[in-house]
Formats: sequence, structure tokens, C-alpha cells
Amino acid sequence: MPLQKQQYQVHRLTGQFCDTSRELMYRRSIQESVRFEFSFAVSVAACVFGMFAIADYYLLGLTREFYLLLTMRIVIVSVCLLVAFVIRHWGGNDYGAWLHALPLWAFATGIILIVPLRPESLSTQITAVAVATMGFYLLIPNRLTVVTAASLYLNIGFLVAAVLFAGLTPIGVLLLTVLLGMSNVVGFFALLRLERLQRKQYAMLYEERDQNRQLHNEIAHRESLEEQLRIVAERDALTNLNNRGHFIKLAKDLLQHSQSHKAPFSLFMIDVDHFKHINDTWGHSHGDWVLTKIAKVCAESLRPTDVIGRFGGEEFVVALPDTSSGDAQLVAERLKKKVAELSLTEEMGKLRPSVTVGVAATDSEKADLESLIKRADEMLYVGKRGGRNQVVVCSDVVEAPASPVGNK
Repeated sequence: MPLQKQQYQVHRLTGQFCDTSRELMYRRSIQESVRFEFSFAVSVAACVFGMFAIADYYLLGLTREFYLLLTMRIVIVSVCLLVAFVIRHWGGNDYGAWLHALPLWAFATGIILIVPLRPESLSTQITAVAVATMGFYLLIPNRLTVVTAASLYLNIGFLVAAVLFAGLTPIGVLLLTVLLGMSNVVGFFALLRLERLQRKQYAMLYEERDQNRQLHNEIAHRESLEEQLRIVAERDALTNLNNRGHFIKLAKDLLQHSQSHKAPFSLFMIDVDHFKHINDTWGHSHGDWVLTKIAKVCAESLRPTDVIGRFGGEEFVVALPDTSSGDAQLVAERLKKKVAELSLTEEMGKLRPSVTVGVAATDSEKADLESLIKRADEMLYVGKRGGRNQVVVCSDVVEAPASPVGNK
């Protein structure tokens, strides 16, 4: 049997979980309701038990037996009300079963003591014992073992008192035993069924919570995997910048937004100078390290609204919304300066990294991203042919590509 099923297995005779820790958890979960139900049932029973003092008075008058019964009823009612008050306000599982058993045994003792004091009312007391037995089982929640012990004490004690003080005949003992036995059997199995049903309901609720928790964990795990996949799909593995495809998507959105607001839009291409020499001289691992350092400097030199991506190899591309060509040149110059200030490893000697930047801008509502990238790339190669380590700005604002015109 799986461990979880063993934890929720219910004992056939007690109606409790076989697993002690699970039973303790269950009792803690119902502690507040049990305290209220138990204290309420005991309080009602105590009041009913005390009200029978009126019947004692009519039957016995102001006799010694009446005062003994009255004293007994007052003591039992006081004890039961005190226990009910303690359980309602401070009681719980910490007190164990004895606190819940105390009023039951007090009631049972009081009912048994009525027999020697009022033996002539034995027939009435038999009905009271049967009702009290059923009441123990039906009104006292979640204490089957306690109720069973108290009921047996009541029934056996009542039988003994009936034989000793009321002269109950053997036939009467047999009939009374059958009656009280039936009351105990019916009450026991009714409470047992209730206890088993309550614990099965608790087990189903707890299993549902476990399944919900597992489902939430699974959803969180899937969302984490989806986020990781999204990052893998959108990010360049080496530099952690946007990859080419994701950059194109973001840059198109920025360009459309700038065009809808009639704002300028700039884009520049960045190329690491002499990168092949770095790879050939110090190896690809050093080349990758230089790329990551330059990518970090470039990203830190931009505004939060700008978008940068790795275009391929040692080339980077930047989209600058709401930026004119002059402002884009200032950003590119600042970026170039910061790259030049990078300190490399001692192994790479006095090599000073540098970049060449080609800038293109547009304020046309019909210009497209491809034409901007093409123009910025042309400016980049102008700079590379002109000696590298410089910023070259397109002298003309990029317009929308001309539509083909057919011959008339």
C-alpha cells in the first residue's frame, strides 16, 4: 500500500487514522469546532440533568434522600459546566482525552446514584439510561473511545445498582442487558460511521489540496521552463543581448511607434575593430571574452528605451527611438569612448579595443527598418575603410524605398 494511503487509513473499531501524526493533524484542524460542540452539548446536558431536581422534589419531598440527590445534582452540574467553560475557552488536544471524559463519567455516576436514592423509579431510570447512552454517542463529537468507555461504565454500574438496590430479577437483568446492549451497539456504530466519514472527507480534502499544490508547482515549473525557452529564443547565448531575430521584432515596433507619433528614429551598427586579429593572436576564448565586455559596455551606455542586439559575429545593432541623427551621433561617440577605456587582461598586452559605428536616421512615416539597417551598414563600412575607430553618420535622412513605376 502506498505511504500516502497508509497515512489516511482509518481504524475499523475506533474510526481514527491509524497514523498517529495524521490523527493529530486532523484533530488540530477540527479543534475549534469540537471545543464548541462539546462544551455546548455538555452545558445542555448539565442543565437538563439539574432540572430533574424538580421531579425529585415531587417524588421525595423535603427528605434526606432529596437533599442528597440535590447535592449530587449541584455537584455534577457545577463540574460539567466548569469543564465546558474550560474546554470552550482554553481546552483542546493538549489536555488529552481525560478532560472530555470527565463530564461523561460525572453524568454516569449521577445517574447510577439515583437508583439507591430513588429505587421505586427504576422503570423511569431505565429509559433515562437508554437515552443517556444514545446521547453520549450522538452528542459528544470525535471521542468514540471516550464515549464507549463512559457508556459501558454507565450501563454496567446501573445494572449492578438495579440488582443491589432495586431488587431487579434475573429476567429483568437479561431484558435490561439486551436493551442497554442494543443502545450501545446502535450508538457505537452510528458514531463510528460518523467518525469514519469525517476522516474520509478530511483525507479527500487533504489529497485535493496536495494535488492542487502539485498542480501549482507544475504550473510554476512549466512557466519557468517557458521563460527559459523564451530567453533562449530571444537572447544571444554569448553576450546575453537580444539576438538578431528578436532585435528586428523589437526595432520594428519602435519604428512604427516613432512614425505614428511623427518622432525621429535612429539606428546604428557597431563593429569591433580588428576582431579577427584578436582571435588569431589570443584564441577564440579571448575573442569571446572581449565581445562580452564590449557588449556590456554598449548596453550600459544606452537609455532604457533603446534596444541593442547582436547582429552577427562581432557586429551589434542599436535602435534609438525619438532620437535624431545628431543625438544618435553623441550616443555613439560616448559608446566608442567607453569601449576605448576598457582594460583587458595582461596577457593581451597593450591592446586597446575600439569600435566603428555607422549611424542612420529617419523621420519619414514610410521608411522601413531594412533600409535603415542597410544605410547604417554602409556608413559602418565607410568608417572601416576610413581607418576604423570612428563614428560615421549618414548625411541624408533615410527615406522610404521608392515604389517601382511602370512604363507608360
